[in-house]
Amino acid sequence: MLRQARVTDVPAIHRLISRFADKDLMLPRSRSRIYEMLRDFLVEDDEGAVVGTGALKVLWEDLGEICSLAVEETHQGAGAGSRIVENLISQAILLELKRVLVLTYIPGFFKRFGFYEVDKSELPHKVWMECVNCPKFPDCGELALVKDL
Repeated sequence: MLRQARVTDVPAIHRLISRFADKDLMLPRSRSRIYEMLRDFLVEDDEGAVVGTGALKVLWEDLGEICSLAVEETHQGAGAGSRIVENLISQAILLELKRVLVLTYIPGFFKRFGFYEVDKSELPHKVWMECVNCPKFPDCGELALVKDL
C-alpha cells in the first residue's frame, strides 16, 4: 500500500536509504534531513513494514526533484518503485510544476517514465547548492534526467 510517510516511518526510511547508500547505489540522507522533508516522502507499506520510499522536493517555481527512491531488494520487480514514481509525478502535475528531475545512478528505470538525460550544467544553481555539500562532490557519477510535464 502506498501512503504518505509518518514520523514513525523515519527510522525505517533512513535504514532503507542507508543500505543503498552504503552500496554506492544512491546518496545518503541523514535522519534530520528526512524529518525536515517528511511531508515530501511517500512509503510503500507491506503489512506495517516500510519496503519502499521516495520523495518529491519543489526546487523552484517550475521544477521539482524526485529523490531518495529506494525499494527493498525483496520487493523489487513487484511495482513498488513504479507506483512511487508515478504518484510523485502526479503530485508534481497537481503542483503545476513544468518539469521534474532525478539525479540517479540507474537511468534506465526512469527512462521508462519518459525521463531523458540532460547535462548537469543545464540545471539551475539551486540544484548545485545541495551538490556542493555532498561528500561525493564533484565526482558523484550520478546522471541528471528530466521529465517535461
